[in-house]
Order: sequence, then structure tokens, then C-alpha cells
Amino acid sequence: MAERNRKSRGPRLSILLSITLAACAAVLTTYALLDATPPRLVHTEPSEFAPVLVIEENGQRCLNFSQIIDNGRQTCLDLDDPDRMVFEYTRMMTSALFLNPAPKKVLIIGLGGATIPTAFHKILPDAAIDSVEIDPAVVRVAERYFGYKQGPRQRLFVEDGRAFVERAHRAGQQYDMVMLDAFDVDYIPAHLLTVEFLQHVRALLAPDGVLVANTFTLSDMYDKESATYAAVFGDFFNLRDGNRVIIASRGPLPDDETLARNAAALATTLAPFGIDVDRELQRFSRQSDWNTQAEVLTD
Repeated sequence: MAERNRKSRGPRLSILLSITLAACAAVLTTYALLDATPPRLVHTEPSEFAPVLVIEENGQRCLNFSQIIDNGRQTCLDLDDPDRMVFEYTRMMTSALFLNPAPKKVLIIGLGGATIPTAFHKILPDAAIDSVEIDPAVVRVAERYFGYKQGPRQRLFVEDGRAFVERAHRAGQQYDMVMLDAFDVDYIPAHLLTVEFLQHVRALLAPDGVLVANTFTLSDMYDKESATYAAVFGDFFNLRDGNRVIIASRGPLPDDETLARNAAALATTLAPFGIDVDRELQRFSRQSDWNTQAEVLTD
């Protein structure tokens, strides 16, 4: 009888426990909503392309184009911990250092709030970092609100990214790493997606140079983008978490052992930026998850 009573109380206790946990969750959610602050517009920078907005909410300062609230931010800075990378895609792009942990010359197309140029200036104390940004308004905002500083190792070119790449190619320049992170209000500008553009980019890479490109996981262009990168670079690493980051090399891709060894050597250096090297390594997929017969994008 006693045993039967315990069994009969089990479901009731489970129900009561479920109700209690649900109530606690509701209270915590309510407090979280009360604690969340609505976006506050700090500054609007006029631009010939789209107004550049600086917004603060929940301890973060963010850059966006045109709208305070939409599906995403271009850049966000943790006001209490400025070095920590807020977005996954910036951590994924930085993990390209697992292929080449000590690049001496880095080219970044697209400045935004300068998360990566600023971080690389600290991570790579011997590297020269060239950034290209088409919109002077973005530059002004990055300098005033996001701590971007130009200098001998941190050079900035205000012009179209493709024009810079083609000129650098003609001049015979080479970079150990080229990072593509240029977006407008809608998506990556079309002239920065074609096979002709990527051929110029590949020509800029040193023999062991690395290409890093920030794109979208959910995009109507996914198959065509993938086919275009494959047409120029062959196999590449395909990192996905919200955004998709393509990491390719002018030479053969390194094996997993090399990636792991380089990641381990960088672990202490990258930790202050919120980068867990073991977690990032898990994203390095070699799988072709697109239609390999998709059309290649051309000019």
C-alpha cells in the first residue's frame, strides 16, 4: 500500500514541479523584458549611400544602415568589454588564422565598425592591415563611436573595394590574407561576387595566402556564390552559424592536424576576444552542401 501511494504521488509531484518551473521561467522572462532597454538612437551620419545609424541598447553600441530596428546589425560593440567580439561571424572570420597564424599583410574590404581591423591590430602586432571602405560616413562613425584609429600599421583607403583590388593586382601587390566583409543595405554588392572579381583577389594572395569571405547562410545566392568561389579557389572551408564564412587558400587547404596545432597556439591570444578555438575548429567543414552544377556568377 505504501509503495502504491508513492507511485500515485509521483505524477502529482511531477505536475506541481512543472507548474512551479513554468512560473519561475515566466517571472525570469518578465524581469528580462523589463531589464531590456529599447534601442536608443545616438547619432545619424548623413551619407550619399544610406544614413549610418549609431544605436545603443542592452549595453551594446551598434552600427546600422537606415533603420533602428531590422533583421540585423552591421556591427556591435560591447561597451563593458570592447575587445570581446559580439557577433559569431567575426569570430569565424578570425579563425582563418588557423590556416595562417602570422600574416604580415592583411587586406580587409569593408570597414563597418572596424571590429576585425581593430582586433587584428592587437592580435597581430607585426602585421600591416589595409582596410578599404567606400563610404566616408562609415569611416567617420567607426572612428568617433567604435574606437577605430588609423596609423602606420592600420591604413585606410576610401574607395570602391573592387577598384582597389584591381589596381593592387596590376601593381603586383600581394597579401597574406584578404578578408571580404562588404555589405550595403540589402546584401553584398553584385560586383564583389563575380568570378572576375575573385580572380583578381586570388592573384593578390601570396603563395600561402588565405581568403576569408563573410556571406549569408540563408540566401537565394547560396548555390551560385558557392559555385563561383569553387570555380576560382577549388575546395574551401564552409563555416556556418547564422552567417556563412568561406575560407579558401591559394594553395592546398591544410589538414585537420595543422588546423588544430595552429588553433592551440593561438588559444591564449584569442581568448580576450571571446574566441574559443575548440568551438571554432568544429565549424571547419569541407562538405559541399550546395548544388555543384549551379551557375557561376560573372560580370
